[in-house]
Amino acid sequence: MKYCNILFLSHFVPHTAKPARGMGAATVAVGPSRGVLKQSVASTAAKGGNIRQSVAPAATKAGGGGTTKRHAWDLKGKVSDMEGKVRNYQTKFKSVNQENEALRDTMVQRQSKMVEMEKELKKQKSQISEYEEELQALSGVREELEKVSSDKSTLQKELSNLEGKYKVMETLRDSQETELQTLKMKLSVQESTLARVQGTLRDTEEEVRSLKETVAQQEDELHAGEMERRRLHNTIQELKGNIRVFCRVRPLVDGGLSKHIQLPASDVKTITLAKTEESHTGKTAETQKNYIFSFDRVFGPMASQQEVFEEISLLVQSALDGYNVCCFAYGQTGSGKTYTMEGAEYDQARGVIPRAVQQIFRAAEKLATQGWEFTFTASFVEIYNESLRDLLYTGKASKRPEHEIRKSTNNEVTITNLTYEKVSNEDQVLGLIALANQNRSTAQTAQNDRSSRSHSVFQLDIEGVNVGRDVKCKSTLCLVDLAGSERMLKSQSQGERFKEMTAINGSLSNLGIVISALANKESYVPYRNSKLTYLLQSCLGGNSKTLMFVNIAPESDSFGETLNSLRFASKVNDCVIGTASANRK
Repeated sequence: MKYCNILFLSHFVPHTAKPARGMGAATVAVGPSRGVLKQSVASTAAKGGNIRQSVAPAATKAGGGGTTKRHAWDLKGKVSDMEGKVRNYQTKFKSVNQENEALRDTMVQRQSKMVEMEKELKKQKSQISEYEEELQALSGVREELEKVSSDKSTLQKELSNLEGKYKVMETLRDSQETELQTLKMKLSVQESTLARVQGTLRDTEEEVRSLKETVAQQEDELHAGEMERRRLHNTIQELKGNIRVFCRVRPLVDGGLSKHIQLPASDVKTITLAKTEESHTGKTAETQKNYIFSFDRVFGPMASQQEVFEEISLLVQSALDGYNVCCFAYGQTGSGKTYTMEGAEYDQARGVIPRAVQQIFRAAEKLATQGWEFTFTASFVEIYNESLRDLLYTGKASKRPEHEIRKSTNNEVTITNLTYEKVSNEDQVLGLIALANQNRSTAQTAQNDRSSRSHSVFQLDIEGVNVGRDVKCKSTLCLVDLAGSERMLKSQSQGERFKEMTAINGSLSNLGIVISALANKESYVPYRNSKLTYLLQSCLGGNSKTLMFVNIAPESDSFGETLNSLRFASKVNDCVIGTASANRK
């Protein structure tokens, strides 16, 4: 222990003191004690450097001028000095340790206080955030307060305006109260007037009810009268004959009448053909042979289109009454059939077809006031070289469909693939007729520049319904323009024209055969011998009212054709067909 103290103290001996030569071992042993000193110095460094202040006086005593310097051989003295120094240092070390302990306690207290301060800081921060939120809320309240203040000023202005208006309204109220009193007086007067008017109204209502009953009764009587008119009209038509023949003589090109045609002025139903025959022996004078024919009506060259139509207008009316009606024109080429049936464009020259269409639509308009509603469907077909062609077809010629005549279960004749157009007025029908005329087959012959080379058949299907009376009717108006009959020598037809003439004459010949069979009341009537007779089967021998125009040419060189046409027409006139009945439900 002494050696350690010596070595520890020797470290702090001033370097001016020279150690004894024999003390090398003690001097070498000073190294290990340095760490202890350094540790003490480090522990006291926190106290502000007090160790330096302690060590310095000791060094002064050991090697200063105030202490007797010991001899080198005085080791015991030196040891005692060193022991004193050690004691001094130990004392100071204890005090330093105490100070360290005190500092440690202070530090623990400071740490606990710091934790408390951190908690207080967090608490303060939380309060600050709350205060910030309250501040934000207060800023919103401030804005709202400003807005409320602004609204308050606005409302105050409005209030002042309303107060002004209120004063105006009070003034207006006073004036209106005055007016109200006046109106109450007028109202009392009006109420008394209203009472009188209501009494008059009740009387008027009673009168209206009475008039309605009278109107209903008159409508019933009108309907009954219409039904009676139709019955009487049909009776008149039946008395005239369900198949009638009219004869019409075309005027000469230069006007007048041929000598071989005689029309008695007092008889409008007779026509006479006079032919002068020379004596074959020459001994006797020329003789005149007369051919007398009687028809339902004969029209001379001066008869107008209107006169002709007036005779058949009652027959056209039958179509609206529910009866099938057929009208066709027969005669040689150039005798005026197409003119009779179609006429010219200007009104006075319009023919049977446009006038019939006009009458149908005008009569339908009148019947509409009695509760009738009509629908009309038009079609136009021609028979050319015994084949059917749709005259209302507007597609490509290469895609033209084929047509066949079919008979339905109720014996109605129809044509397959035919164009049927719904029409609602006269102009639509006339447009279809114009289209059909463009498509019809015509050609030039020696007898006519534009001769019809086919039979054309215009059909108008009519369906009527009277909802109030629960009555329906259905009929067909059929208007036919036959191709002209002609002789090969007179028409000078060749090639394709000759083929057409042969087909035309063949179909007309078959028409004559059918008429003869009907006139003779034969059990079998060959309707299927030609497309024409098959198509007109219902008109010739079925449920139809039929009219035939026989048109004759007045030229003397047409005497033979005229005679044949009149003979054929006479056969038709002698024909008796069954009584037509109305198609009503």
